[in-house]
Amino acid sequence: MFVVVGFLIVIGAVIGGYLMEHGNLSLLWQPAELVIIFGAAFGGFIVGSPMKVIIAVKNGLLRMFSSKVYGKKDYIDALVLMSEIFFKIRKEGLVSIESDLDEPEKSPIFKKYTSFLKNHHAVAFLTDTLRTLTITDIEAHELANLLEYEIEAHYEEALIPSKSIANVADGLPGLGIVAAVMGIVLTMGKISEPPEVLGHSVGAALVGTFLGVLMCYGFVGPVARNLENIASEDREFLTVIKAALLAFVNTPSPQVALEFARRVVPKDLRPTFLDLEATIKKAKK
Repeated sequence: MFVVVGFLIVIGAVIGGYLMEHGNLSLLWQPAELVIIFGAAFGGFIVGSPMKVIIAVKNGLLRMFSSKVYGKKDYIDALVLMSEIFFKIRKEGLVSIESDLDEPEKSPIFKKYTSFLKNHHAVAFLTDTLRTLTITDIEAHELANLLEYEIEAHYEEALIPSKSIANVADGLPGLGIVAAVMGIVLTMGKISEPPEVLGHSVGAALVGTFLGVLMCYGFVGPVARNLENIASEDREFLTVIKAALLAFVNTPSPQVALEFARRVVPKDLRPTFLDLEATIKKAKK
């Protein structure tokens, strides 16, 4: 929603300022310039991107427009879910959660937290780590390194859409110049025409530069930064899970583990100690 609002503000500010100077909007409508700039940009993107990158960009854009960012409830659900798992482990042992780990979508515990269950990477991150604990005697410091490597690998992979879109944005001003130069070439073919015709033709050519710069800094560049922020939010969410798991391994106390994780939640989304405790008590009932 905010992405669309931002786009509307950019369009409103640019067009509004143009109209304040009594500009003619019809002069900005140059379909040929659009075809040159966006066609070349899309073609360059296809050339420089293997299929997995194209799919990642598509999924990233869909997520940007259709998904909400992490909210306080998402973090609370993750913490309460882990509290149930930790209490079950402390009471019945690691073996007791094997069925939950094998089929999380059928687990009585996981099914209560649908928002977390839809976060496939977070589910895999949590279940794979717990499964590792059930079948190995991995040391705490080794587990910490393992989780950190996985988080960083996921973060780098999640940055692929952002980097790809950023590359397209970087090329747009240059492609705008290409469109402008082609317009000037056409203008030179009209050198014998009256000045008003030449002026219209030069203005149309300069629209290419205008569009290339505007799309770079007003639209495509901000989209790349938005996708980068989404990747960072994914990393923050996984870091909270990591903190809980490592704390539980070091001191098998669910309360201590959850407090470690709660302190890692971003400040603006962090539930208070009392709020989390009340939610956990309610879940137990």
